[in-house]
Amino acid sequence: MSDLVIETSGLRKEFTGRRGTRVAVNDLDLAVPRGGVHGFLGPNGSGKTTTIRMLLGLARPTAGTMSLFGTPVPQRLPEVIGRVGAVVESPKFSPTFSARQNLRLLAGSVGVERGVVDDALVRVGLADRADDRFKSYSLGMKQRLAIAATLLKSPDLLILDEPTNGLDPAGIREIRELIRGLGEAGVTVLLSSHILAEVQQVCTSATIIGNGRMLASGLVEDLLGSTSYRLRVGDPAAAATALERAGMTVRTDVDSLDVITDEPADRITRVLADAGLYLSELTPVRADLETIFLELTADDRMGVTPMTEEVR
Repeated sequence: MSDLVIETSGLRKEFTGRRGTRVAVNDLDLAVPRGGVHGFLGPNGSGKTTTIRMLLGLARPTAGTMSLFGTPVPQRLPEVIGRVGAVVESPKFSPTFSARQNLRLLAGSVGVERGVVDDALVRVGLADRADDRFKSYSLGMKQRLAIAATLLKSPDLLILDEPTNGLDPAGIREIRELIRGLGEAGVTVLLSSHILAEVQQVCTSATIIGNGRMLASGLVEDLLGSTSYRLRVGDPAAAATALERAGMTVRTDVDSLDVITDEPADRITRVLADAGLYLSELTPVRADLETIFLELTADDRMGVTPMTEEVR
């Protein structure tokens, strides 16, 4: 059994129109491990939605290969599609029906027992509003109901494309907690998003793309890199010399030092104490995912012609 739930190699998608050929996905290698939440990150127009549509058989790649659960797609997509749930577009439910009625209709159409409906409503936190009409739901509740619909068939893989778009802070928090809970329950979640603060709170691993190509991929903690420390000491020059001799990288600020190292904080204090120097401040400073994202996707945001909505 493959440890990768999603794998692409050299994946490419071109769109041809009156203005010529536009590359939406450019030789993308994507590897999503089994279990947890994997962030699929990139600016609008970077190829995230196009990639997802190809994985689901909604668009055909120009070149490259794809597999789900080790099974090549789209050639053998019918063999594995039952293990996949996806929310790619706005949910389509009857506005005058209740959440329970909508899900029961859907359950009947896919051959799922009606008892599964109540379980799905509980998992997304809508059990107490299950008999309210869909049109009375907030946008966040509508998104949760869309996720509940994908859970009817107990998917092993859940693909969510920008699930917090348009939500207020309370709605974003609800979806974030739901996604985290699903990942902890054993569902592999591919979360496409450009809201980095939210992604950093729920994802165990991530892939960052720009202009349709992969820029970085791995565990979130590895993408963030080494921790740095900001420190203040009576003799900054002597402190910098002692720390550099110990193999640490030191940058001098106006009234402090920035130390970049994989060593724990007590190693810094020990080196300085051995040199007869004592700290007045030691604060860990770690880059957040947004900083890494902005550095990697700078070319996407400067001097690059935006792609059409079709090639998101």
